[in-house]
Amino acid sequence: MNITELAVKRPSLVVVVFSILTLLGLFSYSSLTYELLPKINSPVISVTTIYPGASPAEVENSVTKKIENEVASIENVDKINSTSLEGVSSVVVTLKYSADVDQSVQSAQRKVNAIFSQLPEGVKEPSVGKFSLDELPVMQIGATSDLSPTEFSDLLKNKIQPEIGRVEGVAKVDIAGDTKREIRVNVNSEKMLTYNLSVLQVTQAIASANLDFPTGKIKSEQSQLLVRLSGKLKTVNDLRHLVITTTQGGNPVYLSDVAEVEDGTADISTISRLNGEASVGLSVVKQNDGNAVEVSKLVKEKMAKLSEEYKDANLKFEIASDSSTFTLQAADAVIHDLLIAVILVALIMLFFLHSPRNATIVMVSIPLSIVATFIAMYALGYSLNLMSLLGLSLVVGILVDDSIVVLENIFTHIENGLSPWDASLRTASEIGLSVASITLVIVVVFLPILFVTGTVADLLKQFSVVIIVATLISLLVSFTVTPLLASRFTKVVHIDKSKWWNLPFVWFDAAEHWLDTTYRGLLAWSLGHKRRLMLGVFVLIVASFSLLTTGIIGSEFVAQGDNGEFAIEAKLAKDATIEQTNLVALRIENMVKKHPEVINVFTNVGSAASGFSSQSVPNALTAKVKMVPLENRAISSNDFSVLVKRELFNELPGVEIKVKAVGITGNSQAAVQVVVEGTDLDSIIAYGRKVAALVKSVPGTNEIETSVEGGNPELNVSIDRQRMADLNLSMDVIGATLQNSFAGNTNNKYSEGANEYDINIRLDAFNRKNPDDLLNIAFMNKQGQLIKLEQFAKVTQSFGPTKLERSNKVSSLTVGAGVVGRATGTVGAEVKAKIAQLEAPRGVTVRMGGDLENQQKSFASLGLALMMSLILVYLIMVALYDSYVYPFVVMFSVPVAIIGAFLALALSMQNMSIFSMLGMIMLIGLVVKNAILIVDNINHMKSQGTPLMVALTEGTMQRFRPILMTTIAMIFAMLPVALAKGAGADWKNGLAWVLVGGLTSSMLLTMLVVPAMYYVVDIIGEKISGKNKKVGKVPKVAVVTVKK
Repeated sequence: MNITELAVKRPSLVVVVFSILTLLGLFSYSSLTYELLPKINSPVISVTTIYPGASPAEVENSVTKKIENEVASIENVDKINSTSLEGVSSVVVTLKYSADVDQSVQSAQRKVNAIFSQLPEGVKEPSVGKFSLDELPVMQIGATSDLSPTEFSDLLKNKIQPEIGRVEGVAKVDIAGDTKREIRVNVNSEKMLTYNLSVLQVTQAIASANLDFPTGKIKSEQSQLLVRLSGKLKTVNDLRHLVITTTQGGNPVYLSDVAEVEDGTADISTISRLNGEASVGLSVVKQNDGNAVEVSKLVKEKMAKLSEEYKDANLKFEIASDSSTFTLQAADAVIHDLLIAVILVALIMLFFLHSPRNATIVMVSIPLSIVATFIAMYALGYSLNLMSLLGLSLVVGILVDDSIVVLENIFTHIENGLSPWDASLRTASEIGLSVASITLVIVVVFLPILFVTGTVADLLKQFSVVIIVATLISLLVSFTVTPLLASRFTKVVHIDKSKWWNLPFVWFDAAEHWLDTTYRGLLAWSLGHKRRLMLGVFVLIVASFSLLTTGIIGSEFVAQGDNGEFAIEAKLAKDATIEQTNLVALRIENMVKKHPEVINVFTNVGSAASGFSSQSVPNALTAKVKMVPLENRAISSNDFSVLVKRELFNELPGVEIKVKAVGITGNSQAAVQVVVEGTDLDSIIAYGRKVAALVKSVPGTNEIETSVEGGNPELNVSIDRQRMADLNLSMDVIGATLQNSFAGNTNNKYSEGANEYDINIRLDAFNRKNPDDLLNIAFMNKQGQLIKLEQFAKVTQSFGPTKLERSNKVSSLTVGAGVVGRATGTVGAEVKAKIAQLEAPRGVTVRMGGDLENQQKSFASLGLALMMSLILVYLIMVALYDSYVYPFVVMFSVPVAIIGAFLALALSMQNMSIFSMLGMIMLIGLVVKNAILIVDNINHMKSQGTPLMVALTEGTMQRFRPILMTTIAMIFAMLPVALAKGAGADWKNGLAWVLVGGLTSSMLLTMLVVPAMYYVVDIIGEKISGKNKKVGKVPKVAVVTVKK
């Protein structure tokens, strides 16, 4: 007893099995979480080191290179990139995909700890961590209150930040733009000279007087007491009256005699504003396993409670950006597409089967398969994200395929006189192998994707698994539930043409009959003119590939997408202060907010964005603009950003303005990146300028920028070492004194209650205004004498880089550019071709980075997966037909599908991306299915003694209706995705258009090409085997005869 007989004869068993699957599926669905994308493994670790006051060159030579050399010995290192900024070193190590990131982090920590003692004095302990896309902020919030700036800062730090940080799923909460309380000790250089003091002595005196000591215990036979010396400064007045030294006459010198002690605020490094109102920025980062939608919901609830709790302080929160909003919009859009697809497929089934009852028998496979798929998703730890939901949406048309073929076979037997019961029982034995084969073909085309590595694997794996599982379940449904229902409820419906409500069905049947007749004539012509047919198909294939080579179809990694966000980056002159930058920011905000398309503007003054991170730069600002949803505006975010830039450019002369699209993941990296590497920095910078000019000349590029550039004003102190030695000074004393004087020393803390505040000791602002003040800095030598800097050093003014970069342990810079109006990959290819013609200096190399590098790797991986899919399909055909030749007949259906796929991409103005390539892989399984049905039926007729030509014609036309029905169902199921607008649509449109175009051309040409190729292969095979049998004639419906 086969599975179909079991289902028909024991329906209760099928009901129980699928009831259990349905209940488990609904439970699994309720447990699934929403995410924008599948979890993407980022095998990246970073080492960040703070070196206060050091220039980028000092940071690179003293810190970055040493750390690079150590971490390079970690296992599975792919590449190392480093950045040296003023006071900060960042080394980013990219590991191979298979690496154990946690183990590599531990290894990096050990190696960094081992060389920490070799780093310069004053360097903070390096921080080692791993980078993940999950660690990007899911929410950015602006907080305001009526408290004073320092009180508000304390409230945020001590109350709000911990409260939100305790929300389930939140990893950390970062604060930006708050005004921190700071005890400022502004030392007067003239007064220090009067009392023969240096700034280091002042700092050391404060440090020595501001200590708590546990000094031991007092013990007796009955008790013991801990003795603690409480030496911390209690009030700011205690600090003012601190004795620094005594004069020769024995008089005390108080701190207030040489410095002004002020209970004030720290220097402002960043200013945050939301919609023009001063606010403090809060960035909420979720845990790696946290759910963005749930975290956002819980954080909003917590903020509502905190606002109520601190309503006396008028605490308010306003959300600047929330990734969960776009996530839910994208998920809702895909679910909407899925529901429309189900409705369209149901209508197609109704027209073909003439009966709601028969259409329901086929359609029941969709909910059963999808609900059961949720079980696998839950078991594998998947989420409801853009990719898994897209897989469910696209698979709708495939899920009815097997049931359609089974039901059509049952109808054939019913029309030949069998009862529905008997016709259903014969299904599995007659077409079981064919149906299983076409399902297996769809499954195996996705298997190679599961073995691809890299980012593309993480992105596409859930999509592939969802389709595989749903398709396999639909196969089970087609041999159990479909024959079970058909045996009891189905009947062949004949249209009563006299009823007016049957007119749509009459028209549909007339169109179907016309297509059937037309194809019979075309098939007969094709069999009589095989060479012309093949030549025509070959020309179409070449023409379709020319769409790629001529650039009509561009290439890109993934579509940028329009999530309604873009970033405005502005830079003033290098020596501009944060106050000047703030005034420009206010003007930008006012100009942008006047547009009705803008919801909010979140501004960070003193911050320059750099990919996923940002750096503190006083002369820079970044404003993130959030627009109304796409359906509520008539302009794209890209076009609107160009319009805004033009306005700002006209109103703000002298300010460098750039606008950048914010990607679906929240970053704003340049689309085209050219990495210039070499050993000589000057050569790299000079060549980088030529590359930048060349990139600018390529049509479609904008916002050209170079990551490393000079022009940052700085003062160089040149020490006369001999003179320094003669004056009994050492380099460590000189360095520490200069750092203390200008950068300040914040190692000492002032405690008040449970709070600690920095005590910042440095020269008074009046004593550090111009270069001459530097020459007047006094140093205490070993004999207790004060020596001015001008006695042993020269100070010269120069310009240096604001940032230095290294790639794989050599100096580098990156030339970046945005792309407007053209495909990123196409522009990148032109840039690469032009750079190849540009002669590089000796020792300088050039490579493409960013999305172009990702595109190259991903296309190579998916191209390999495509080849593997073709080989696996061929091997399945070999096993099915027990022949190495006839499978090639089936494989000829693939090239004809490519014709329509490329044409659809061109007409819809879509580019070749990783999603388009995924569509190509998916297309193989779908179009081969039709060819299998044709070849299998021809073989069956031949085995019964039917002449070849009759078998070719009738065998093909007998499968015309099932192929037409299944293909139209799939096309209509994919049209909602292809035509979708809104959140996430840009990613999925290209994939769906490939499938729609490929299925259309396959439907039109496969039933002509496959029989013709079968004829050729069969005749060649007979000639080789020496069996020159008569082939037979074309049936009478044919318009030509076949030449023997």
